[in-house]
Amino acid sequence: MRLLGMGILLFFYAVYIGKMLWQKRKGIHTDQIAKGGKRNSIFYVELVLKVATYAVVAVEVISIFAVGPLLPQSCIICGFILGCIGDVIFLIAVVTMKDSWRAGIAEEDKTEMVTCGIYKISRNPAFLGFDCVYIGLALMFFNLPLLIFSLFALGMLHMQILQEEQYLTKEFGDKYIDYKRKVCRYIGRKFWYAGGNEE
Repeated sequence: MRLLGMGILLFFYAVYIGKMLWQKRKGIHTDQIAKGGKRNSIFYVELVLKVATYAVVAVEVISIFAVGPLLPQSCIICGFILGCIGDVIFLIAVVTMKDSWRAGIAEEDKTEMVTCGIYKISRNPAFLGFDCVYIGLALMFFNLPLLIFSLFALGMLHMQILQEEQYLTKEFGDKYIDYKRKVCRYIGRKFWYAGGNEE
């Protein structure tokens, strides 16, 4: 089980780092998290997000090797399946995004709005991939510190989504607003729209 858990984690971050290196070769700075001169709410949310996502990986690795599986076998199997699904979703998301993919809000970069492929059923499939991997590993190697760190990281990812939605609305205007009316934040399409709050 430890090898399977590490496999999920290594695959996920191989995709993440591989995409960053691929874009770096093209002169694209992918990592925009807590970068730039402005010290506004976007910067501080991204800074806490960066700390949270680094910390949860450390706790996941410790949990895999030091704690091992604690929940019933059915939960562990569900966690493994969810983690694998997260890996696949994340891979599809970053491949579909092509050179418009950034980690963090890149206010200086001009990117295209991507609504094809997996983005037809999720506005934030890369974040959904993160969520599935975090929850999956928490089920596979459950312990209280891992639960706390995972929930905190999930909360920070959600805050980042909210910030990105504000930025994308400002950047793409009615085009993004119309997209929000059709596609759910995490997963699913909206087959009707009655106005008011989207979520």
